[in-house]
Amino acid sequence: MAERETVGGEAQRAEDAPAVVDPDARLRAVVEIAQAMAAAQSPLEAVRAAAGRARGALGAAMSAVSVWDRESGRLRVLVNHGDLAPGEEPLPEDESYPVADFPEIVSFLDAQRRLPRAWVQTADDGEAGPPAGVPPRGAAFSRQRAAALRRRGRSSCLVAPIVLHGRAWGELYLARGLGSPVFTAGDTDFATLVAAQISAGLAQTERLEDLRRLAFTDPLTGLANRRAVDGRLDAALEAHRREGVVVSLVVCDVNGLKRINDVHGHEVGDRLLERFASLLSLCGARLPGSIAARLGGDEFCLLAEGQSADEVVRVAEELCTRALELGEGEGVACGVASTGDPIGPVTTADRLFRLADAAQYRAKAARAAEPVVAGRGRSPDAVVQLADSAERSGRGGRARRPDRRRFRGALHSADPAQLIPAVLAVLDAGHTVEGQPVRVAHPADTAGRLAAVAETAARMLDAVAWWTSYVPPGSRRMRTVRYSVHRMTRGPAGAGAQAQRALNEAPDAVFDLRSYPLTERAVRGDAFALRTGSPGNDPAEEAVLVVGGYRGMVAAGGSNAAGGWLVELFADEATLPLAGVAPVLRALVAVALSGPASPPD
Repeated sequence: MAERETVGGEAQRAEDAPAVVDPDARLRAVVEIAQAMAAAQSPLEAVRAAAGRARGALGAAMSAVSVWDRESGRLRVLVNHGDLAPGEEPLPEDESYPVADFPEIVSFLDAQRRLPRAWVQTADDGEAGPPAGVPPRGAAFSRQRAAALRRRGRSSCLVAPIVLHGRAWGELYLARGLGSPVFTAGDTDFATLVAAQISAGLAQTERLEDLRRLAFTDPLTGLANRRAVDGRLDAALEAHRREGVVVSLVVCDVNGLKRINDVHGHEVGDRLLERFASLLSLCGARLPGSIAARLGGDEFCLLAEGQSADEVVRVAEELCTRALELGEGEGVACGVASTGDPIGPVTTADRLFRLADAAQYRAKAARAAEPVVAGRGRSPDAVVQLADSAERSGRGGRARRPDRRRFRGALHSADPAQLIPAVLAVLDAGHTVEGQPVRVAHPADTAGRLAAVAETAARMLDAVAWWTSYVPPGSRRMRTVRYSVHRMTRGPAGAGAQAQRALNEAPDAVFDLRSYPLTERAVRGDAFALRTGSPGNDPAEEAVLVVGGYRGMVAAGGSNAAGGWLVELFADEATLPLAGVAPVLRALVAVALSGPASPPD
């Protein structure tokens, strides 16, 4: 960033990095930046790697990466690298500067250019203005920055704006020590390209973060999912075996969800699930360190570690009482299993889940308004007997825990814990899905990768059909380039078959995006889900569903150098609700678009 004031005296002069860098070394540095950011496990690790390699590539004594916090109007320093002055820390906890103090930076960040250029400030002359295209804001700022450079023992600094997704994100800052040559015009050109490479690395890191989050998060409720619970439960039971820590599991089944879906629609059912998820999270907050999760469909759980069994049972009782107050629902069936109760040895996660499942099953069968707790019945305990019987009936004497990632009564699953790895496997190697080949002719090109995403997701979600569409650069006209119809719609009208036959005859359908606002936003990197008959639907978007005989859809898109792209999955009454899939599909489309860019054939 422009040179910054900090508390402290004169900076001691450090060993100056060489001012002249071999062009081949700079090319290698750009490749190394890309590789280092791709290997990073977090955004902070990615920017730290970028700052270090940018410093070497530009012969700087120190470097920093800062992000523009728009809410506070400040540039917040994420990392400092190299020879630091007093007051500068490698990973500062609270180092930030008002953007208004640096008018040249404000001009750059507000310019919204495709590739804003870097600029230089020297310690020798405080009168130098900003680079071409940026209006000067007075010599006072320049003199202040020149003096600050001298106090830190630096000859010049170079600032390169970082733009992410077409929007100003922050900056790359580099400085050289006193006595070193100041940065040149060639340095600013190279720094501009380095900042663009950092932007590309940040975008990739962001996509990976989305995938990691989605892999362990239920998309509808925002709670943890089964995969997250499995990981935490294994670790908790290890602590139980090693130190005797009490581990408890509360399993809940929301009563009446199918009736609500059938009578009032899936939107009302989803609202009930969301409200119960909030209640579960609220009750779980009384058990510090617990994790609230949706296992799939109408099943939820609460995993607690370190609390007594009595504390967990009290929370489960409160949960049952308050669930009856949820307007649309009929309460919950709740089962509890805890190593703090007499349930016998618990050496595996499977056994604790079987005990909690058996308790929940007993609660469901008895329509109990209170939780059933394993190990607290008459001896021999009926719940423990039921769990042991299920274990003995396992194949080959081994227990088989039901796959709770499956939605009850369905053969397909919208759980990202299954959808994400399945799609990524196809993108990586062109695998089959559920024993059937994925019809992708050229998975190396953009259209082929998106078709792989659409085909795999459609098979897993039992979608009726999918389309992939393309928008040329600078155009607002979108045409369908690939599609697949898996089956005729099971809705009441015959229009679906007619529309699908028409699509087979003329797959290159063309749409003017000015008439489809949701679709146009999706092509720019957004996602949305739509269900016919829902209040507030856009008429044009809903008409596409009605004409096709569909009852719902989910769409996600994005762009690369070849243009804009969209993936759409279509549903009928037999298909699972797709609303929770939108963020998952968006992340997978982003991964598909990150490869080599090519227009459709």
